[in-house]
Amino acid sequence: MYLTRLTLLDHPDLNSVIHRLGDAYREHQMLWQLFPPEPDAKRDFLYRRDLHRGRPRYFLLSRRPPLNPLGLWRIDPPKSFHPRFRAGQRLAFSLRVNPVITREGRRHDVVMDRKRATGWKETSPAGRPPLAELIREAGLDWLQQRAQTAGFRFAPETVRVEGYRQHRSRRGGREIRFSTLDFTGLLTVTDPDVFLDKLRQGIGPAKAFGCGLMLVRRA
Repeated sequence: MYLTRLTLLDHPDLNSVIHRLGDAYREHQMLWQLFPPEPDAKRDFLYRRDLHRGRPRYFLLSRRPPLNPLGLWRIDPPKSFHPRFRAGQRLAFSLRVNPVITREGRRHDVVMDRKRATGWKETSPAGRPPLAELIREAGLDWLQQRAQTAGFRFAPETVRVEGYRQHRSRRGGREIRFSTLDFTGLLTVTDPDVFLDKLRQGIGPAKAFGCGLMLVRRA
């Protein structure tokens, strides 16, 4: 696999391109164009978006190195992604997820679910916990559950939880809704093989919309 960083270049219609990238579905379609078409190909990459000097920048983890057919991107040389981890290794990580839980076949946003469980709407503002605290607790609980089967563990006090957002997009006549939450902090590898597989697969749903890619480095 390859880990690649991409940044938008100057372009006569740059503002229009940035506007299209603001829509999650169109963003995904534009990133698909970085890979040669293959019959019956399925999405074989994860990505993470951030901003660099006011422009969208992307990190891609893909099975094929990206190309640049439209000339829109500065593509740094792709790096081969075949890390070797060891049990007990400590890593710094950054992760954007779509934090949902499934009940009776339906997915529920963990923040909204926590609000319902705690009677948020029925409680006076003075009696509610701070929203940031509720988001943090719901997010950490969600991540702890995934860590148990993903080959790592973490101490809650070493992880920041922030950037909770709700997104809307459209695919044809269908509205797409999802939420995102960002984690940054430290983790410890417990099962190197399982952990590597999970990095390649991504964590949680909505991978087509920039979620699930965990970026790691030595702590």
